[in-house]
Amino acid sequence: MFSGLSHAATVLVWGDSLSAGFGLAADQAWPAHLARKLNADSTEHTVINASVSGETTAGGRSRLPQALAAHAPDVVVIELGANDGLRGLPLHLMRANLLAMIDAAQAANAQVVLVGMRLPPNYGPLYGRQFAAVFADVAEARAVAFVPFLLDGFADDRAMFLNDGLHPSAAAQPRIVDTVWPALAPLVSRR
Repeated sequence: MFSGLSHAATVLVWGDSLSAGFGLAADQAWPAHLARKLNADSTEHTVINASVSGETTAGGRSRLPQALAAHAPDVVVIELGANDGLRGLPLHLMRANLLAMIDAAQAANAQVVLVGMRLPPNYGPLYGRQFAAVFADVAEARAVAFVPFLLDGFADDRAMFLNDGLHPSAAAQPRIVDTVWPALAPLVSRR
């Protein structure tokens, strides 16, 4: 697992239904699996899953200052944008909201992991490419840790999703942790 940490860290997961564990019990969602992985060595890290189903980057941006003040996280995992894309919202606004959330987290002395997303092909190849590129551009602009695609490695496997075809099943949640882990682990180990 993960060992050798001298200080417990607080990790705030700031996402939408993909992180909230839509359709699953709270202890089945990937942030709960992350907490178990982080604490396998009894370090007592805290993982706060403040994700909200249906959340957009605008909603996340408006709620974040209060959460930063309440939880004083060491690391903020920002997993928002999927609902912006599914609603066809302007990408320049999504970009501005992501930048503002990163800036707010960094101003609160938290490190950031930005998690990217991709859209289903029916949104068109141009919008889909532009949508995915926003995350990479924002991560580069603010020099933050970056996970290019939350559902990497299983997005095309229908068996890994609930019946709605959008939300990962309980079986997929550990795979999400494996996807996020390489970007997150170095930030937590510096604590």
